[in-house]
Order: sequence, then structure tokens, then C-alpha cells
Amino acid sequence: MDVSQLRIALFTGNYNYVRDGANQALNRLVGYCLQQGASVRIYAPTVETPAFPPTGDLIGVPSFAIPTRSEYRAPLMIPASIKADIKAFRPNIFHIASPEILGHRAVTLARKWDVPVVASVHTRFETYFRYYRLGFVEPLIEAALRRLYRRCDAIFAPSESMVDVLRGQRMNDDVGIWTRGVDRDIFTPARRSLDWRQSHGIADDEPVIGFVGRLVMEKGLDVFSDAIDQLQARGIRHKVLIIGDGPAGDWFRQRLPNGVFAGYQQGEALGRAVASMDMLFNPSITETFGNVTLEAMASALPVVAATATGSQSLVRHGVTGALVPPGDIGGFADALQLYCTDPQARGAAGHAGLEESQRFGWDEVNQALVDSYLRVISRRQG
Repeated sequence: MDVSQLRIALFTGNYNYVRDGANQALNRLVGYCLQQGASVRIYAPTVETPAFPPTGDLIGVPSFAIPTRSEYRAPLMIPASIKADIKAFRPNIFHIASPEILGHRAVTLARKWDVPVVASVHTRFETYFRYYRLGFVEPLIEAALRRLYRRCDAIFAPSESMVDVLRGQRMNDDVGIWTRGVDRDIFTPARRSLDWRQSHGIADDEPVIGFVGRLVMEKGLDVFSDAIDQLQARGIRHKVLIIGDGPAGDWFRQRLPNGVFAGYQQGEALGRAVASMDMLFNPSITETFGNVTLEAMASALPVVAATATGSQSLVRHGVTGALVPPGDIGGFADALQLYCTDPQARGAAGHAGLEESQRFGWDEVNQALVDSYLRVISRRQG
């Protein structure tokens, strides 16, 4: 079998209605598979005004808005009409990209029809509840995830550190890597713009600490704010630049009243915003990879990040940035202070990050997953 014979049924809780790193990676994967002659059909919740057009054939599944996070939708089931559509498509592999009800039902269907099924892991979902004072449910969530992933033929994580976590949690015996690429036409130091900085009230020589992502508490906004407070208390000259929006936006603005909130950016505008920073601060522990970290490195920025899955597979401590124990406010402040006050250290780490980012190309990483599809199918047939 070769790639042109693949018939992939992809199931995910968010394919294009809210833009994030995970669904952009899925859209790139589908586009690559289609270019190679494969057939792909996507089953996911849909809305009237999605964040961006879907790549490939998207079939809507029943869903409802999550009460506390209404921008997201929870898929409910696979009704008879959708089952008929899947059967008519005749997939030879199922791909599950999110661990909610739709994913569980899809795995059950794949098992019933004797079709190989794989899953990709895009976030540390079990850790989210810590940020809403519900950490006591984490063992239950982990058990539910284990039940889902152990029923799959193989699962894929975007980083070596996340592979280690999944193996330690006994999620599956076959854990592979589907890493992420970076668009080097968009994320490049050449997009740095002093004019753009000035338009936001940022002086040419003012060290800019950047944040990029959805403004939600699980991104570590509290840790970010507390570390910035320490820098201010130390009298370290800096400016905070926030790129993104989300339900915690008002809270974040109140915590950082002197910050520049440039809102949601995409494409070349996002590349310009990132390149116009002087360092990225990513305190999150929920990512399995950290697209924003790689994009910052490709823009020649040092990265200060939590020692957590994803970041620790990208950032080389003392070389391309700094890795700090999660929640260590003083440690984060120390690392940020270094890059704010030492332009040579900042430049050296940024250059090293740019060199490191050259290893990540989208075609190469997507072909690796396609090869894994073929391996799983062949193993099942053999």
C-alpha cells in the first residue's frame, strides 16, 4: 500500500471553528495527505462563522456549546446518518485527534468494523483542571484517557518529552512522534519592525517580553503576571506585549495594566508581531509541543519556558533560552532579567534558537505520520 491508497477518517472536537495550534496542524496534515493523493474525510463540530475555512471535506457532527467556555463545542455522538456517511467513505484508518465523546465513539466504531485506529495527543488535557481548582479530578481524567488510548492501535505525541509522559501513564504500548513544523516564510527575524513597535508605544531599545496564545488561565497567565510583578519590583526596564485574545483577556489586562495588548494576529501580521519581540515567555505546562515556542525560535528570540512537556524538547537551557521549574516565579524573573539586561546573551540565544528551528519542516513531519499510518495498516493486515 502507498499513500494514494489511504482513506483517512479524521475525528476531532475542533477542526476550524476556533483557531489554535492543534487544529492548524490537523489542517496542514489533511492538506499534505490530499496533495499526496490520499482521501480524507473530517468529522467535527461546525459553526456558521468558523475562524478559517476547512481543508478537505468537513462533515458536521452534533455538538453543544460548553457552558463555561461557550467558544468551544463538545461533540455528542455519531448518529446513524454520520455512520452511514463514514461507511460509504470506506476508510482504511481512523484518526482520533481529541479525547471527548466523539473520540470514544469513533474508536468503538473502528473496533466494530475492524478498521485500524490511531490517536494524536495535542494537549495535557488532564492538567487543565488544576487552573480551575479542580485538581482532584485529574486521576479520573487520566483513567478515562487511558481507556481511550489503550483501545487504539497506536498513539502519537508531538515531542519526546510527551512520549515519555504517555509511556509513564501506560496510555499505549505503541507511542510514536508526530512533531510540528514551522512556516519559515512567516516566522523569520526579517519581519521585525521598529515602526510597528513604535506604533504601539514601544521604544526601539526597550526590551519586549512577549506572550502569544489564547488568553485562558491554563496557559499560565497567573504565573506570567506574577513574574512580571517581580521584574517591576526589581526595577528592570521592560515592556510586555500580549498577542492573542480569549475569555481571560479582561483578567489579564487588569493584572498587567502597563502591557501592550495587540489582540489576535495571524499570518504575516503574527510573524511581524513575534519578530518584533525580544524574548518569548511561555509558562504553560499544558502543551504537548508548543507551536509558539518553535515560532519564536524561528524568529530568533530566546525563550523562557516552564520545564514541561513540549518546551523541554525544544528549548536548550542556557543555549536557546531558559527552562524554569513550573510555578517558580523567582526563577522566571531571573531568566527574564538576564535577557532584558544583557543584549549579547539575548542575541546569542536567539541565534541558537533560529539554527535549532531549521530542523522542523511541515512536509517532513507530516510524511512521518503518513508512514506511520501505512505501518499500522500493514501490521493489522499482516
